[in-house]
Parts: sequence; C-alpha cells; structure tokens
Amino acid sequence: MNLFTEPVGVSHFLVVGAVLFVCGVVCMATKRNILGVLMGIELVLNGANVNFIAFGAKFLRTDQNMSIGLDGQLIALFVIVLAAAEAAVALAIALNFYNNHSTIDIDQADELKG
Repeated sequence: MNLFTEPVGVSHFLVVGAVLFVCGVVCMATKRNILGVLMGIELVLNGANVNFIAFGAKFLRTDQNMSIGLDGQLIALFVIVLAAAEAAVALAIALNFYNNHSTIDIDQADELKG
C-alpha cells in the first residue's frame, strides 16, 4: 500500500489528522506561554475533526450502507463549537493573568492554584 500512488481515500485523511494531532501535542508540550498551548489544543482538535469528517464522508467510503447520515460532520461541528468556547474562556483567563502579572508564561501561573 503506497499512499502516494493511490487515489485520495480515508487513509490519506487519517495521515493528515495524525500529523495535526502530533504537531498539536508537541506544541502543547514544548510551548511555555499560554497562547502556544492554546494553539496546540486547537491543532489537536482539528486533527480529530479531520478524522471525523473522513469517516463521515460518503464519497470516501467503499461500503455506502454503513453510514447513518451526517454523523461525522455533526460531531466535527460540535467539536468546533466546543473549541470556540474553550478558546474564549482560555483567552479571557490569559488576558486577566497578563493584566495582573505582565506575562503569559505558564511557569509563573502557579499562583492560580486553589
């Protein structure tokens, strides 16, 4: 099985989703400021969305009778809404932290412990 000579299928989307997911995890693990971590989280969620779309697409599936409709697209839409809400809350926390401490370094955020 060679991915470069085959027509575009589910496996190609899975590779793109896996690359996005790994880039997001690496970004979350290596960035020290909260904006980099948020970008990593978005990459992870978008990698999962690519997989949901690929599994839900009718033209990528060989067996057309296995689909129940727009299940993959609906889950991806839910993840997009969830990511937007998460980004809004996290950016508000980051802005408040920056106003109080003049930095967005995660190592300085240990004062947020309860």
